[in-house]
Amino acid sequence: MKRTQIENIEIELLLEGIFRRHGYDFKHYARASLKRRLEAIVSRQNLNHISEILPRVLYDHDFMNDFVKGMSVTVTEMFRDPFVYRAIRKLVIPFLKTFPFIKVWHAGCATGEEVYSMAILLKEEGFYDRTQIYATDFNRSSLRIAQEGIYSIKDMKQFTQNYYKAGGKTSFSNYLYSKYESAKIQDSLKKNILFSHHNLVADGVFGEMNLIICRNVLIYFDMDLQNRVLSLFHNSLCHGGILCLGSKESIRFSSVWPKFEVIAEKEKIFKKKYENFGMVNGTEKQVEI
Repeated sequence: MKRTQIENIEIELLLEGIFRRHGYDFKHYARASLKRRLEAIVSRQNLNHISEILPRVLYDHDFMNDFVKGMSVTVTEMFRDPFVYRAIRKLVIPFLKTFPFIKVWHAGCATGEEVYSMAILLKEEGFYDRTQIYATDFNRSSLRIAQEGIYSIKDMKQFTQNYYKAGGKTSFSNYLYSKYESAKIQDSLKKNILFSHHNLVADGVFGEMNLIICRNVLIYFDMDLQNRVLSLFHNSLCHGGILCLGSKESIRFSSVWPKFEVIAEKEKIFKKKYENFGMVNGTEKQVEI
């Protein structure tokens, strides 16, 4: 039997053990990305084979926490892809302002930079006080960083450039407290944000949202899991709700594609279609397509 075949058996056994023991389902992660992360864990822990991870995740709680950290994606920055935030300002905010109150879900929020970016945007558009933001991730370590809102001062130059490119309306420093080598997000930006643990793979609908932002998470899932998560987003959006994905992601070839319309193709912003008219109990009412 070839080495790659043996490694595939190791991976299948490991993922099944993690699912049964902890409820984390990594079985539908894109295989190439999954294998790279497992190999990185093997190297970092000075192990010889992927199969040696299994007893550690079954019996060592701290190791399992480190494993989850290694499996999650935390590459992010404030106002990442500024052109997306410009499109949200121009195309999405005017629509959201027609509601007296909105709910926003940042799914896979990582360490929170993009969550605070949206809070700043909403504040500048005079809409933050009418917003509840739910920021979720399955990595509890990342969530703790997000809740603290403390970032390295060396990242502020890039964040500031992104902010102005995204259409920022004031000085970016107005939203931060700087001390030593760190910058802390102002508490006023945290008041309407609820950080919470949520697993997109295993957990259900989070609530009825006006806007869902999930950027650069789906690219790590296979097509089956992408369809499951996109169906979750569709069911979590109110009628006419907005979905914003990452620059390399799309719903065009997914099972939910007929249920959305494109708002901005380049920026990957989609709108849940309003219902078609149909007969319900003899009366013409709107029914979901």
